Parts: sequence; C-alpha cells; structure tokens
Amino acid sequence: MSGRGGWRLKTWQFTAAAAVSGLALASAAAAAAGPWDSGGQRTAESRRAALAPGTGDGDHRTEAGGPLPAGSDPVTPEAAAVLTPLEAGDLAPRTGQGAREAAAGQAPTPTAAALKFALEPLLKAKGLGPGATASVVDAATGKEVYGRGAKAAMVPASTVKIATGTAALSVLGPDHRIRTTVVAEPTPGYEDGAPPEQIVLVGGGDPTLTARADADGNASLRTLARHTADTLKQRGARTIRLAYDTSAYSGSTQHPIGPNENLAPVTALMADEGRLDTSTSGPAPRSTRPAQDAADAFARFLAERGVQVQGAVRAATATDQAEEVAEVRSAPLSALVERMLTHSDNDIAEALARQTALAAGAKADFAGAERETRRALGRLGLPLDGARFADGSGLDRADRVTARLLTSLLARAAHADHPELRPVLTGLPVAGFSGTLAGRYTGPEAAAGTGVVRAKTGTLTGVNTLAGTVVSTDGRLLTFSFLASATTDPTTAQSTLDHLASTLAHCGC
Repeated sequence: MSGRGGWRLKTWQFTAAAAVSGLALASAAAAAAGPWDSGGQRTAESRRAALAPGTGDGDHRTEAGGPLPAGSDPVTPEAAAVLTPLEAGDLAPRTGQGAREAAAGQAPTPTAAALKFALEPLLKAKGLGPGATASVVDAATGKEVYGRGAKAAMVPASTVKIATGTAALSVLGPDHRIRTTVVAEPTPGYEDGAPPEQIVLVGGGDPTLTARADADGNASLRTLARHTADTLKQRGARTIRLAYDTSAYSGSTQHPIGPNENLAPVTALMADEGRLDTSTSGPAPRSTRPAQDAADAFARFLAERGVQVQGAVRAATATDQAEEVAEVRSAPLSALVERMLTHSDNDIAEALARQTALAAGAKADFAGAERETRRALGRLGLPLDGARFADGSGLDRADRVTARLLTSLLARAAHADHPELRPVLTGLPVAGFSGTLAGRYTGPEAAAGTGVVRAKTGTLTGVNTLAGTVVSTDGRLLTFSFLASATTDPTTAQSTLDHLASTLAHCGC
C-alpha cells in the first residue's frame, strides 16, 4: 500500500518492534486490569505513592498539595481499602460479604432522601459558591439516585478528560498504539533499491515520544534513530537530508488559552511534551517549536549512529511514493488514558481528542476533535444535552458538561458490556495516594475518603470539580460528580469537594 497512511514495505526495510505487552482487559466479572497487579494493588500506591508531589490540572499551582515532609515514613498511610485485592469487577476496595453482595447486585441502594440529607448541606456551603451541581449514579443499574442541577451544563475543567478518554477508547480500543515513523523518499533517476537522498520523520501524534536516554516505557526517538541508521547504512546511505512531517494534525497548533506552561503547542510531532526541563508531569517551561526540536534531536541521534544529516532540518509533507524505513509505537491507548487521568496530562488529552478525529477520517483540529468526540459519546447512548467539547483537556472555558453526563460516563465504563472503557476507571487518582489527589484528603473531614475515593479533579480559576467512584459502606459502587463554577477560594472549594466524596462513601445511605 502506498501513501502516508500505509507505506509500502520492502525486504530491506526495518520496522522497530513494539516491546510493551498488551494490557489485559477486565469484564464486570473479573478484577480490574490496567496498572493494578494480580493482587489488585496499584504499584504506585503500594510503596511510595504518598511521597510523590501532587500535580495539578488546569491551574496546577492551586490544585494539589506538596510531598510529605522530609523524614516521613516511606510507607503509604494506612488505607487498607487501597491495598486490598479488587473483587468481582465492581472496583470495590473492600472484601468479604459486602463485595460479594455488590457483585451480585444485592447490596442496598442508597435512597435519594438519605443522600439529600447527607450531601446538600455541603453543596450549599459557602466554599462552593452558588449553583453547585451534583449527580450520584448506582453503577449496577445506571440509574441516578441523587441529582442537584444534574442537567445544568457547567464548565468542567479537567473532568472533561473523562469524556476525552472514553471517546478515544470507544473508537480505537485499548490496545491501539500511536505510530511515529521514518519514511524514505525515492531517489530521482534511480531504480528502486537505490540509497535514498531524503528521509522524513513523520509524527503520528504521540505526545509521550521521548528523546531521553531512559525511555521509561515510552516510544523512543533514540530507538527510532538507531533502527533508521541501521537500515540506511545497509543501503549505503551515510549522508542524508532530513525533513519532518506534522500533517497528521490540521489547523492551529496554539490552544485557545495561548502559550502556557500547562501544555505544549498541539502538534503531531513532539518529544517529551515539549518540556524544557526534566519533568514528566505538571507545569513546565515549554518549547514554542516542539516538532522542530524533536527533528533536530533525531538528527543528532542519527549522527551518533554514523549517519550525517546534510543541510538544515526542515518541515515537509511526505509524498505518496515514500516508503517506510522504521517505526516506534506508543504504549497502548489504555495506558495513555490512565496516565492522562492520573496526572491530568493536558498534552495527552489534546492528542487523544485528535486521535479520535483521525479514527473517523476527520480533520484533526479542535473542531474536528470536538465533533468526533461528541459523535463517539453519542454512540454510547450518553446524555449530551448542553455538552461542549471545545478541547480535550478542559483548559478551554468554552467546555460544558452536565453532572449527569460525567456520572453516566463513569457508570458506562464500569458496565460489563464495555470492558474496553475500563481504563477510565483504573486511571482515576486515588485519594491521598496518587496523581492529582496525592496531596489531598489530609483534613479531618475528608480523611475518611483516603484510599476509598477514586476521582478526577478539575481546577480553573473560579472552577472546582470532582468526579469519580466510591463504594458505599453497604458495598454499592456509586459514580459521582460535583461541579462548582463560582468559587472564590480554591483551597476551601477543594476540601469541600473532598468532604462530599468522603461523605458519600461513608454515609450508609
């Protein structure tokens, strides 16, 4: 096959093999997969997760707490619920009779009256400002058991990433990997098999592609250069011209919020999310030309392997006659979704929204990503009235979701009919342990939720949101969402949201 969507392969071409094993998917009758080990225990939680500094979301500097004080015990806080094997696919951090009843759908369902009594005083509290909305859904039945303004479209901030991940998984599947390739343009006047004069580094939209020596499970630009150099030298090419191709994405690379340390320009080719420091998550100085930087780094890696790049590295679009020389592939989409949710990674979120558009054959720009995200969620039968997906990350204040949509998304991900969506749940930060919840749930009112609440945070100036799952004291798996868009004190708003989720987990409603 020819064209950049499927390069013609020749016997001399070398394609880098992906080394990351596929992610096992769980059904509703099996333990959750993803980053959970066979004992149902997230590796990051089992030892040092509580020591990791928090990372934020839209407004990183107001979102998460810092690391534990120096000299703290490196063992995680006592939260047996996190360290207990997950049972029966209900994602319940509990064992015994309660888990068995939940698996059989026999655990008592909370009543609307009891939930109203427990939650509404907090929803009306000054910390959330006026107009806070809420939805609680029984995951076993998919029915909303409590709602307050649940149909009102609100600014979601980073909780919109739940929708982004769900849409991408639904159209691409959890095993999909994003390819970064190198193709060789035919040499004019020579027959097939002649040494190429130019190669093109073609970005496929993998924001986790890394130029660092330790790839840490990500696709490696160094590996791609090694395989490319080996193939070129076999063909007698030790001097080459290099171009790079970002045409997989369309439209502006600039997010509507403008240059920002929370994400790089949105381009189909970048290394290490365009970070100019050694960080892997959270805000950081970003390159204004991540594609050019990645290509320049690739040229250096080729030189280290004995292939010199002649002239300047420039932007170009690979022709339909170009033939693939090498490739590397990202971790599975399931792992990318989990990383996006755990660390509220804006670069991955914008990339996944565009991957959803590409899967539909649509333009991979902000408009195309919004349209195809909505269509993907519509095919799942989700309530989309008032919804707007102006971006994939939640940094755009034009985004709108309802509390009911978020709880419906989470309930759908827990359903036996959609095991492909399970990473949406396994990627949720765990209260007091991981990701954007690592530094939260430290106050006395919310501490009861430590290790029990699993939720995606959302923070912009004046906007604080939380959506996730809890298991009630009766053993019922509930999905919840709380949205507030008129907050004035982010610290108080966050603690109130944490208190709400902890109350839901322990109210015995």
